[in-house]
Order: sequence, then C-alpha cells, then structure tokens
Amino acid sequence: MAGIDYGERIPNNVSLGDNRRLQRALEEWQPKFLDWWMSMGPTGFQQKDVYLRTAVSVDAQGWAQFDYVRMPEYRWGLFLAEAEAGRTIGFGDHLGAPSWQEVPGEYRGVLRRLIVTQGDTEPASVEQQRHLGITCPSLYDLRNLFQINVEEGRHLWAMVYLLDAYFGRDGREESEALLQRRSGDRDRPRILGAFNEKTPDWLSYLMFTYFTDRDGKYQLASLAESGFDPLSRTCRFMLTEEAHHLFVGETGIGRVVQRTCELMREGKTDDVRRLGGIDLETLQRYINFHYSVSLDLFGSEVSTNAANFYTMGLKGRFEESKKRDDHRLKDATYTVSELAGDRITTREASALPSLNERLRDDYIADCQRGVDRWNQIIQKHGIGFELRLPNRGFHRAIGLFAEVKVSPDGLVLSEAAWDSNKHAWLPTESDQAYVESLMQPVTERGRFASWIAPPARGVNSQPIDFEYVRLT
Repeated sequence: MAGIDYGERIPNNVSLGDNRRLQRALEEWQPKFLDWWMSMGPTGFQQKDVYLRTAVSVDAQGWAQFDYVRMPEYRWGLFLAEAEAGRTIGFGDHLGAPSWQEVPGEYRGVLRRLIVTQGDTEPASVEQQRHLGITCPSLYDLRNLFQINVEEGRHLWAMVYLLDAYFGRDGREESEALLQRRSGDRDRPRILGAFNEKTPDWLSYLMFTYFTDRDGKYQLASLAESGFDPLSRTCRFMLTEEAHHLFVGETGIGRVVQRTCELMREGKTDDVRRLGGIDLETLQRYINFHYSVSLDLFGSEVSTNAANFYTMGLKGRFEESKKRDDHRLKDATYTVSELAGDRITTREASALPSLNERLRDDYIADCQRGVDRWNQIIQKHGIGFELRLPNRGFHRAIGLFAEVKVSPDGLVLSEAAWDSNKHAWLPTESDQAYVESLMQPVTERGRFASWIAPPARGVNSQPIDFEYVRLT
C-alpha cells in the first residue's frame, strides 16, 4: 500500500523532501493558495467542523479516512497513483516506447497548455459554488458540497505540482496565474466558458456535478492514458476522487425527481410549484442548458489539436487500452455529424481529427445512463413523463453547430423559430426566480428542503441525521 506522509508541511507520496528546490517553490505557493481559498472558497463556513474524507493512501482499497476538519486546515497535498513497472506509451507515433518520466522537449509547450487548462477548471468550480452553503437543503448536502470543494482544491495542487516540478520558471508563472484568474471575471476569466457560468442555486449545482464534472471525468481519463507518466499517475488518482462528484450529481438530481414525483402523487397535481417542489418541465429545461454547455467543453467535432495530442502520445482516448485497433489511427475513420442545408446528417471522417467527437460520444452515452435511471423513478410512480437529453446540436456555442439554431429534437430552425420557442427549452427568468425562492437553508439534523428527497443512505455508514457539519 502506498501511504501518504502527513508529517510533512505539504503531505505527499512523491518524496518531496528529496527535492529542496521544488519543496521551496511549493511552500512559497502554499500561503498564496490559502489566501485564495479564504477569499474565494466557501463563504461563511471556514471555521466550522465538517465531516470530510482525507486520502491516506493511493491504494485502490480503503484509501480514505473520515473525520471532522475545518476546511482551511484540510491537508491538501500531492498524491500520485502507484507507478506501473515497465509502463509503455499506448498510442500514437511513440506506441510501445517507454513512458516519459521527464517532459519531452519537443512537446513542452503543448503539454504545459494541457495541464494548465485542466488545472484552471479546479479552482473555477470552487469559485462558482462559493455562496451555495448559505442556502443548503440539508446538512448532508452541505457536507457533500464541501467535500467536493476541498477535493477540487487538491486537484489544483495536483496540476501545480506538475507545473512546478517539470516546467521550471514557466511552470511557476502558470501556477501563479491559476490563482489570479476568476470565474466570470470580465478581465481575468477562467479559460473554458462553462467555468465562467454562474452556479446560483442548488439545482444548477447538481446539474453541474452531473454534466460538467462528467466532462472532467472524460478529460482526466484521456490524460490518464498520457505517455508522460507523472501526468498519467496524477490523473489516475484524481479519478478516484472525481467519482464522488459524479455520485453527488446523479443521486442529487435523482432525489429531486423522487421528491417531485412524491408531491405529484400526494397532491394529485402536475403543479408541484404550489407544493414547494420543482416540476419536471423545469427539470428538463435545466438539463437542456447544462448538458449543452458541457458538450462544448469537448471542443470542435474535427480538431487538428486533438489529432496532434494523440499522435504525440500526450492525450489518449477514453479507455484506450480496451480499444481493439492499431492505436495509431492513421488510416481509420470515424462517424461525425454534418450539416446538409437544414438537416443534420453524418459522414465518415479521418479518425485522428475526430477524437473530440469520439470522446463526446462516450460522454453522451454515459449521460444517458443517468437519465435512464431518473426516468425509472418517474415510471415507478406511474407518471407519464420522460426526461431526455437534447440533440447534440442544441444550444451550442462551439464547433459545427455554433452558427445554427437546433431544436432539442434535432431540427435546424430559423432565427425566428428559435426565438419563439427557446423559452420552452431553456430555463426562463421565471424558472430561475422560482428555483431561487426555494433556496432557503435547512440545517436541522435529518431535515431536508421541500424540493429534494433524503438520500438512500448516509456518508461512510453514518445515519442520515448525522451531524455532518457542526454549525455551533
């Protein structure tokens, strides 16, 4: 079992004490990180004891412990998955060569940009969610929010370690910049558009953790295939933490669906707003928005950058080792979308520049599995309604569909037709105002807001009415 040394100022399993230059650089960055956390992290709860899990090993079995921690005292650190003896590069032009332990000089700039872009998403989501605590629907949900926040902070540390350890002065400058950008800031925005959107309420937050964090899963999984071994090992461990974020999103939306169906049955009405619930039509509009924004995170359908990342051996496909092909893709093709007048069709394109679309397809299939489970809840209540993912061309700002208007059913529309229907498909100001009106804090142990059902079980085998956050 690969343990983590918590006796160090910066907990780690990378023998940080053997590299004095790196240790000094990270110890200089640490107070700047804490300043950022105190100013941009969770508002109003920094001195509260929270029942958090902390990694104690990178072993796949039993690697975490749970205890009360004040968030500023959380032991963020540097944890890499255990090294694989004899690991080789699994794709691209360097297929079969030993994986790199140092940055290959010819790919230095490209690799740094990949790491910076991933790293920038981590503090951004903390900034987007910093005000949610004051309107929590329960102590259970409040604790899960803070668990995600501290883990996003640790994921930032993971990327900063790579930048400082392997990119010299350029890496240290990038590490500083990660603390200087701000989500939604007009002058210093975060790199990716979805991470500049507001997360004003808990419904938006649950949608974010389901759809947007799921993009993070696929990006991390692709980087975990990297021929640059430190990046691969870092992302493999990050994926074990990311699973909790996706769990919060899927079960959270499922609990909203459950409560809505209960109110519909109890009140014998579709109008659950008068009963303090969130109607299924509103849920569908929120799904449409957050799913479409998250699809943009995968980039254009055909991308030279994606092809280059793969050919260089820097970023693979999701579950690359399970693919049954030559892992070079020079002569392979892949089906991508195409616009033919006012119709959406498909065509065969070269597989290498189509890697973004392939990853998006994996993501879409994964999203659909969660939607199917939510629909099972609706069906069990005997309600004739089905939640759906909109067409991939709906409400897009990047790639093939950026310049056209597409309905959720996949019809290419005129501007006038879009304008007359968009309020039925995307959250309206009225929807947002209603959801905001529901955001009243519920902080009694075992109590939950009117719009969300309790979870099936508590955290770490604790009861649902456990004191997950000590507010007094």
